[in-house]
Amino acid sequence: MRPLAYVFERFPSFTQTFCVREVEQLRRLGVQPVIFSIRDTRHEEIQHFPQALFDLVHFLPERDALKAKVRQWKDQHQLPRGAALTLRAWDDRPDKARVYEAAYIAKILSDIPAARRPQHIHSHFAGVGARTCWWLRKFTGVTYSFTAHANDIFCKPDDETVPFPSLFENAGLIITVSDFTAAQLRQRFPNAAARVQRVYNGLDLQPFKDARAAATQRAAARGGILSVGRLIEKKGYPDLIAACALLRDAGKTFRCRIVGEGPLEQELKAQITALDLHQHVQLTGPLGIDEIRRLLAEETQVFALACATEKDGGMDNLPTVLMEAMAASLPCVSTRLAGVPEMVIDGQTGFLVGERDPAALADRIGTLLDDEALCTQFGTAGLAHAERHFTRDATGKSLLSHFQSLHTLRRFWTPQLRHRATPASSKSFDLDSFIRG
Repeated sequence: MRPLAYVFERFPSFTQTFCVREVEQLRRLGVQPVIFSIRDTRHEEIQHFPQALFDLVHFLPERDALKAKVRQWKDQHQLPRGAALTLRAWDDRPDKARVYEAAYIAKILSDIPAARRPQHIHSHFAGVGARTCWWLRKFTGVTYSFTAHANDIFCKPDDETVPFPSLFENAGLIITVSDFTAAQLRQRFPNAAARVQRVYNGLDLQPFKDARAAATQRAAARGGILSVGRLIEKKGYPDLIAACALLRDAGKTFRCRIVGEGPLEQELKAQITALDLHQHVQLTGPLGIDEIRRLLAEETQVFALACATEKDGGMDNLPTVLMEAMAASLPCVSTRLAGVPEMVIDGQTGFLVGERDPAALADRIGTLLDDEALCTQFGTAGLAHAERHFTRDATGKSLLSHFQSLHTLRRFWTPQLRHRATPASSKSFDLDSFIRG
């Protein structure tokens, strides 16, 4: 396939390890993408990536330095014509940073020898990175694609200069991570429906399988409930804690650990206190991946994630933590929301309940706590399901095949796959027309 580039808002980042897994898997498959990161992540508080990964990334300068460099190139006539004219005509419109970022990346790409210069650019989320790619297409004619995840498409987008539907209609390819969101996007953006493809997030299952195989303290798992995620509304932790109160009142023996941090920490602590659950529910704070693997392998009987829709429409789509639990051969209890039913098969790999239903959640968790044989049955089925659908090898090959298909499809000369910049003339330049064109 032709050379490929990625434009991330931030990379690598501990909050988006799925992006790291994707890049690493493509590299294993022989693709050596040129990587741009709009934000510099080298000083993030939590770092668990090797220096060699950072060395692959071209970090854009911070805002003022970026503007100064782009203006210098503009004065030296080293920018694409459309970029120079757009910067000149922008006035006080919002989101000008994306224009500067696209102009900067366009100049860097132009300095790469033609044989190695990327002709397609991919991003993650229908947000900052995708909008920067949209401008790159306008300025240089490269094609672009992006992966749509969850809140970037579930929540109402900000009022940006680039119309949100245009991100989809002008993309050569739209990847999304569940069948649920693929169907939703095809319905919302019918003009782009044929270019929407589902590729699950991939995971290296082996460390979780190895941890479970090596576990020597499985007796400690009896009664263990585990949940992992940020302490935010869409994780549904108030419902899980309320379910734990019902389990306690029903006489169940259990301990529930909730791993993570976030803005709802004090609210959840107050709920635990009000329900007198200190002996049953623990907020552990954030834990490292090795400790999470150990808890999954040795001290957990049931994994629970009570996903819920937020007030602004945000929700989980395909939570990675469910894949990790399945890789550790654990039964999962979660909610019928977005892509979750594609992971947790109700009655086969775990149980699903309606969102914000603590009573149903407690009933299903309680059923598993009382039946170790059923836990083993669901856990075995869950691992098999994860191995069929969520391994990084399978998802990496699927993504690569979609990228490769773009080169074949270019010969049909569809507007989304055209290979030339949008024309721009200084005498007749109108920014609104340029954006629409």
